[in-house]
Formats: sequence, C-alpha cells, structure tokens
Amino acid sequence: MKKSIFICVNFLVAFASCVFAQTKVSGVVFDASNSLPIPYANVVFQGSKIGTVSNEDGRFYLETEQDFDALIVSSVGFSDKILSLDKAVSYNLKIFLKEPQALSEVMIFTGKTSKKDNPALEILRKIWAHKRKNGLYLFNQYQMEKYEKVEFDMNTIDSASMKNKLFKGMEFIFNHVDTSSVTGKTYLPIFINESLYDVYGDNTLKKTKENLKASKTSGFEGNQQILAFVKDLYSDYNIYDNHLKFFDKSFTSPLSTTGIDVYNYILRDSTFIGNKWCYNIVFYPRRKNELTFKGDFWVNDTTFAIKKINMAVTKSANINWVKDIYIEQEFDVENDSVFLLTRDYMMSDFALNKKEESKGMYGKRTTLFRDHQFNVEKPSEFYKEKVNYIDNEVYNKSEEFWTENRFEKLNKDEQGIYKMLDTLQTVKKFNQLYSLFTILGSGYVAFPNIDFGPILSTIGYNEVEGFRLRVGGRTYFGRNDLWRLQAYTAYGFTDNKFKYGVSGKWMVDTKNRIILSAGNRRDVEQIGASLTSTSDVLGRSVASSSLFTVGGNGKLTNINLSSVAAEIEPAKNLTVALAFSYRTLASASKTFSLDYYTALPNTLNPAGVVESNVKQSEASIEIEFTPKRKTIGYGVERSDVDSPYSRFFVNYSHGFKGVLDSDFMYDKIQLFYKQPIIIGPLGRSDIILETGKTFGTIPLGLLSIIPGNQSYFTIKNTFNNLSYYEFVSDEYATLKWEHNFGGRLFGRIPMMRKLNWREIIGVKSVYGHISENNRAINASGLVYKAPEDVYWEYSAGIGNIFKVFRLDFSWRGNYRDMPDANKFALIGSFGFYF
Repeated sequence: MKKSIFICVNFLVAFASCVFAQTKVSGVVFDASNSLPIPYANVVFQGSKIGTVSNEDGRFYLETEQDFDALIVSSVGFSDKILSLDKAVSYNLKIFLKEPQALSEVMIFTGKTSKKDNPALEILRKIWAHKRKNGLYLFNQYQMEKYEKVEFDMNTIDSASMKNKLFKGMEFIFNHVDTSSVTGKTYLPIFINESLYDVYGDNTLKKTKENLKASKTSGFEGNQQILAFVKDLYSDYNIYDNHLKFFDKSFTSPLSTTGIDVYNYILRDSTFIGNKWCYNIVFYPRRKNELTFKGDFWVNDTTFAIKKINMAVTKSANINWVKDIYIEQEFDVENDSVFLLTRDYMMSDFALNKKEESKGMYGKRTTLFRDHQFNVEKPSEFYKEKVNYIDNEVYNKSEEFWTENRFEKLNKDEQGIYKMLDTLQTVKKFNQLYSLFTILGSGYVAFPNIDFGPILSTIGYNEVEGFRLRVGGRTYFGRNDLWRLQAYTAYGFTDNKFKYGVSGKWMVDTKNRIILSAGNRRDVEQIGASLTSTSDVLGRSVASSSLFTVGGNGKLTNINLSSVAAEIEPAKNLTVALAFSYRTLASASKTFSLDYYTALPNTLNPAGVVESNVKQSEASIEIEFTPKRKTIGYGVERSDVDSPYSRFFVNYSHGFKGVLDSDFMYDKIQLFYKQPIIIGPLGRSDIILETGKTFGTIPLGLLSIIPGNQSYFTIKNTFNNLSYYEFVSDEYATLKWEHNFGGRLFGRIPMMRKLNWREIIGVKSVYGHISENNRAINASGLVYKAPEDVYWEYSAGIGNIFKVFRLDFSWRGNYRDMPDANKFALIGSFGFYF
C-alpha cells in the first residue's frame, strides 16, 4: 500500500520554467530511408566523452555545463553525422542518418551483433575474468565514509499546471522549479534527505556494517509508509553482479556473464581517461520487453575494471509505474591499479504511463564515497547488528555541521529546497492533500494522536451477521511510539448483535524490544481460515466477512478470546514470544455445530453425553526468524520494507484441562517456512511449507482445519478449490509453490508484448490425518475427512492486467468425486506492483 501513495502523487504534477546550463540538446534520430526512429543511436558532443544513447523511440537529451558547437550522431549500419549547434539550447532536433555509400575496412554490426570476431565481446570476457580482482574485493577488510542524498521531485511542470486550482495558496513553490540534466524536463522538489555513514566490511567474514552519523530530512519525514518505500527503492547493488534488483525485479546487468544472450555490444572508442587507457563499449538489448538496459561504459585496458558506466532501463521493459531508470557510476584509481566506486547516481521517473509527455515524479539518489582504509581488522562481534538502536542526536545536527561535513556543496536550487519544503508544510491545503495520500497508503484516517480505521474493513457480509459495519481506531503519536492501543466495534444487521475487540502493546525495553501485550475479542469468526496460530488477539480472517462468496459461508463460530503475551528480540530479526490465552467457542449458526461427546454412547447411555461449547486455556511459545528482513521505525510497531525475505516460524502450544474450567489437555507443534527465490531473468518463486501435529483428544473447534477459500478473491495460504471444513486433521503437512515469470514468456509473443501481462503458475498440496480418538468424540454431524491421499490443486494466472489486477485459474487435481467438489475456481486480486 505504501507504493500507492507515490502512484497517487503522480496525479498532482505539472509546472514550467527552466534553468539553462551551457549546452542543451534534445531530439529524435531517424532513418533517412524510411523516416522511422533509430533506437540506441550514439549521440556525443564532438571532441568529448560526454554522450548518451537514444531510447527505443530514437529520442535523446544531452546536457553539459561546457560549451560545444557540434554533435556527432552514429548508429551501427549508418554513416556518422556531424551536426553544428548554432546556439546553446537546441531542442526537438530531427536528425536523419543515411546508410553508408562506400565501405572501407570497417566492420559494421547490424541488428544482433555477431558473437564471433567482435572485439567488444573479447573485452567483456576479460571483465568477467577480473571482476573478483577489482575494487573492494582486493582487500580482506575495508572502511570508508559515505554521503547519501535522496530527493523526490514532481516533474514535467507546465504553465497550465501552475494555474491549477489544486495549487492555490501554494504558488510560491514554483520559484524552485529546476531542469533535469538527464531528461531535460522541469521538476519541483517535494522531499529531500541527506545522510552520512561510516561503512565497514570484511570480505573474509562476508560481513558489512553501516553506522549512521547524521541524517537530515524535509518533506514527508513523518510518514512511515513513504520512508519504507524510499528504503526499498534504493537498495544497494554491485554493477559486476549478473543481476541487479530494483523494485523487486531482477534486471540483467550489462556486465553479466549471461549478457551476450540479451545484449548487443559494440566497441565505439578508446582514449586516455586521466592517465589510464580505456575502451568505450556501447550496449543495447537484443529484444524488447525484457528487464535490460541501454548505455555505455569505459573500461581500463589492463585491469579491465570499469572506470565509468551510464545506463538506462529500456522503455519497453515490463515494469509498472516507472517510465525511466537512469544510472551513473564513476570509479577513481587508487594505488595506481585499484578502481574504487566514488560516485553513484540513480534516477527513476515514476509515471502512470510511459508516454513521452506524461507527468510524474523523479526519485533520485546520489551516493559519494571517500577516505578509504584497508585491512583494518575488526572482531566479528563488531558486525553484529543492533536490535533496536536509535540515536536522536543523529537527526539534530546543526547547519554548521552539514556545511562542514557534506562531501559536495548543495547548489543554489538545493539550498532553497529545505526552506521551501518546511514552509509548504505550514500550508493548510498541502496538509489536506498529504493527509489524503496517507489515507490511501496506510488505510487509516489520521486525527491528532488517533487513527481511524482500517477503512477497508468497514463493510462486510456473511450468512450469520448479514451486512456488517465496523468502526475502529488506534493511538498514534508517531512512528516510534512505545505503546499503542487499538479497539473496534462491529454490528451485524441480521443477528442484531454488537461485537468488539480491544488490545494494547507496551515496549518496556527498547534495546531488546521487550513488548507486553493483552487484549480481548468477542466476535463472529471463520475459524480454520489459517493453519498457523498467532498471538494476535485482533487478527481476523477476511473469510469471515467476504462480500461475495462461492457457496454458503455460514459455518461460523462465536469466539470470546482473551490473551496476554510477552515477546523479546534477543538478536536482529529473531523474536521469541510467550503467550497465554483463554477462549470460548460456540456455533454462531443453527445449521452448523461444534458438538462433541464428553461421554461416548454405550449400552447404558445410547445417546452419550454431548457438549456444544468449548472452553480452553492455552499457553504457547513462538519463535520467528526473518533473516534479511528490513524494517522502518523503532517503536512498538514497525513497517516492513518490501524486500523479499525468508520467514521461519515455529509454535508450541499446551492446552490445560481444568484451568479456568477449560475442557481439554493437548500439545500442539506447528512449523511455517517461506522462501522467496529470485531466479535472475526467469522471475521469482515462492515456496511455503507448513506442518503441524496435535497430541491429545480434541473436538472440531480445536482441530486443524485445512483452509479453503470460498470467495472470489485471493486469501493467503488457503486452497482455492476447497470449501470451509472440507478437510479436517490433527496432523498435516502442506507444500505450496508459485512462480511469477514477470512477463518473460508473453514478451516473446508479438501480439501480446505490449500488454505487459505476467505469467504465474503454481501448485498446492496437503497431506492430513486424523486419529480415531478424535473421530470418536465427534458429535457435530460433520463427517470428518482428512486428505490422507495428498490433496493437490494447480493454477495458472495472468498478472498485471491494467497494471492492478491479477486473475488466477485454479483446478482441483484429485478428490474430484467428493460431494459438491469445486473442480475449477476463478480467483482475482488487486494490488499496486512494479
């Protein structure tokens, strides 16, 4: 949801005004023979190494602070063209290239460049051979200082937008409009953050650590969702890696060992850079719609280390909401042969569509490195991550500190950004707009110290309650709150009953995140909608109140749940929780029963003794480990950065008999494991394993129900072709696999290429068993069926329909002859995904 804030902000864009550099040029390169655009043409200022590569539509923009009077435009299969520049600013040029009239001893590569006799490929192979012998990899340990500047700007400003009523009362912001040196578009800053770090690494231990020394923000610093988005947007990457991850997608690096399968390479030039002789190689993709780049790099002729690289994501790449990604990296030479990254610049152009004139938002990050030191060994304990440490002094550095410690001075426009943004946040209308985007992103309506919501849970429907209305809220003083209260109440218009839930959390120790919590919920619930238990007292499955369902959803339970818990995070991303709960369960419907025998039928009592309600006390211990998980905030609740990470969860529960008049004694153990796997250009797989077993005799209300899905929308970790209570068990094992190809297959089909659809396939399976003792006490009327023959279903889906919708087709693999078996299901879901 946090990404939707940025997508919505894109609607707000528009302005105009320019700040000119010394030489600016833009235009389109055409084939003179047919007037069609020439993609990936080389455009360079004559007598310089300052250049760019046109996009798929032949468009380019080039800017420099130096004065130039000529432009050289070239492309494989065409004669070079030298164009005179009569003025400093030349926009919208139309440049026509002709095929060569005569050839001397020059090798021309057209279309797919040959893998034989191509000098660029020979150089590329030497880069592969040396990539682990360059830069920081040469040393056992390293440390350095790092300066990072992140900025978000509204772009494509025009005069019509300045007059828009949306900006009435905020006209002063247009005094800060600037022009991008990459695209030539006007933009207006709305967020800026500067940070200083000390960076440490140990190649022998394979450990890294960053210590934040100072941070300064203006713009959206109070919004946790936006900050999480920024963190996820600018994850670190190594240009030498085979694949580079941006926006949860895997792009093939132009330096990848598989690059020759997806890129064309051309040796364009060679010259001295400083005192190092370097080759210049241009690269561009072989096919459209793949996650690739176009651009060029300079590489040293002896170490085969990259000196400079410029690259941009191709416009046809299957990625949503992002029109352009542009990257620059510069490397300096130390000790005559060591090439170290000193400057890294990345700019993304977010927009609703990829049309040239579309308005949107720039996200820019500039990272600088200096003062490298090598082979200064640190103990392994030094690299241990702190669980929950915040130094507020980091965020309160003076202007004098920043003036003295910035790696590069802010330009005149950047100096005015802080003042403008701080002033903007005092404008009532801006705060109203900002609140609207916050609601869309978080699902809560913010009031002073109280959030109302979540608004998406306001209306629901089921057979017991009929239409259901829910209102709720939570305390919210800031993203680092040490305590939080949440509560809701709901009313069903058919059963004419009020329900409620209330819970509280308090972090009593910030260092190890020791959190105490307690709560109570009285509500109607679809139990068995999830196999794995949690201690979240307000957790409620959407299966309990889906507006549209397949078949009846009347097998609901009245639940009265009270819980107290304590949790601790002794190590980063390792959480241990102890909980005690007491719940009562009773059927909420006349057509559904939880009855069980307290005394089995016999000759003296043929009917046995039947009880309808369950009263149960339970203690549990939960252990959760989420390696590589990234979070935002230091308070009692944190937001996850949307970077895929593994999750391992194990829960052991013991049911007490007689404690608070509870009915059953049992032991239950459950395990959950999720592993995302990014398979380079082939997409991403998610593998989920769940298993569990209950030792003891228990009734239907305490069994492990294999979770079905009777709605038309996706419910996580359920089986799409199963109905509620179709399978029950006291021991189970599930295995689920889903793979998203990210459009790689559809992208090879010409008629479907422009749709940017994405292919998803999946298989789900479950084994289950139920003991004879648990069958014997069943008096509910429900015939117990366990999937002892391993139930399975398979699916194929199409994602990215209209950029926000996914449709899955799911087929039942076996147990097809069961009464009312759902052999085919059509499931949809909405979401904002890159």
